[in-house]
Amino acid sequence: MKKISTLSNGLRIATDYIPHVETVSLGVWFNVGSSHEEKSVNGISHVLEHMAFKGTQSRSALQISETIESVGGYLNAYTSRETTAYYARVLKEHTDLAVDILGDILQNSVFEKEELDKEKKVILQEIAQSQDTPDDVVFDYFQSTCYPDQALGRSILGPAENVMGFSHKQVKQYMQDHYSTNNMIFAAAGNIDHDSLVHMIENSLKSFPTGSDLSKDSAIYKGGDYRKQKDLEQAHIVIGFKGKSLNDDDYYTQMLAATMLGGGMSSRLFQEVREKRGLVYTISAFAQAATDSGIFGIYAGTGADQTTELLPVIAAELNKARCAFTLEELGRAKAQIKASLLMGLESTSHRCERMANHMLYYGNVIETTAIVKKIEAMDLTHIHGYMDDVLSSVPTLASLGPVQNVMDYDQFKKLF
Repeated sequence: MKKISTLSNGLRIATDYIPHVETVSLGVWFNVGSSHEEKSVNGISHVLEHMAFKGTQSRSALQISETIESVGGYLNAYTSRETTAYYARVLKEHTDLAVDILGDILQNSVFEKEELDKEKKVILQEIAQSQDTPDDVVFDYFQSTCYPDQALGRSILGPAENVMGFSHKQVKQYMQDHYSTNNMIFAAAGNIDHDSLVHMIENSLKSFPTGSDLSKDSAIYKGGDYRKQKDLEQAHIVIGFKGKSLNDDDYYTQMLAATMLGGGMSSRLFQEVREKRGLVYTISAFAQAATDSGIFGIYAGTGADQTTELLPVIAAELNKARCAFTLEELGRAKAQIKASLLMGLESTSHRCERMANHMLYYGNVIETTAIVKKIEAMDLTHIHGYMDDVLSSVPTLASLGPVQNVMDYDQFKKLF
């Protein structure tokens, strides 16, 4: 059972009561991420997320960890391109402690210079680890090629020089400017009474400030080519096209199309590219959606000698998707997505996060049954029309590794 309340300071609280579990997943989600950053402060949202655990006026960094772990709880955070989240999972009897800690780190963090300097070094190691993970970093190159010189195209971690340059004052001011009740959701799922949680939050976050609605430039998909020669065993290749946003009527069409093309071992790309031709170990299709833009894409990793054959084969499968999907494939994709949605209901963490994101993106919680109904209503004509529309956009091609044999971009564009 879901309930939503709004405190006098504008903070929205959403709960999903699940009586048969012993735990509660809960957290605070802010509509703030790297897509809200100017180029000069790219990476600051992620730095702020790290610093929230580095000590408050009443707890040291160690005490924050010890307090939650002494009751067997779990505390973490993440930054994405459009959101920042601080969340916990505890046994139901320790919900009040988790609420208190979340309120403490979000209102009373001290951002000591010594801690900030240490955490900058930690983040530099995180950046270095990402740079050493080719199937990770190629997506940053891909994103920046889809959205050149735009906030949505920049890395979540930011460049090292930005990270090292952030001051205590900058980080604290960024928090004050971007963290406010009109820009956040407190969500909880599990064995939790809604009214009791509201009372806890009133005591813990009643002084959280209101603020102005945040604005950001609308993302405009551009597309293009990025390739970087690097001494790797495989070439990592990402292909993309202009997709649909979270708010588009074809958002779920996009999910189905990605599943049919590359969402499992029975998908077209897996069967044709890996099973029949042996060109790759990994190949998948993905549908990436933001509030104002989206991408439909393919990822593959292959050897240097296979890159010449790979792109035309992928292109041929994409072009077939304009008109040649079958009812059997559509039924299989619907079953996969439906199962994924329903399996997610068995996780308190998943239910909590999905509820929070729905509140931030749509202003309400969309029931799983409503989503399933939309998916079940899709037909082949709709899917084929979507694919024809997507493939008519300017393609993006990003490649990293032994890319000397990767097809010329102008030739690649002519394949569609």
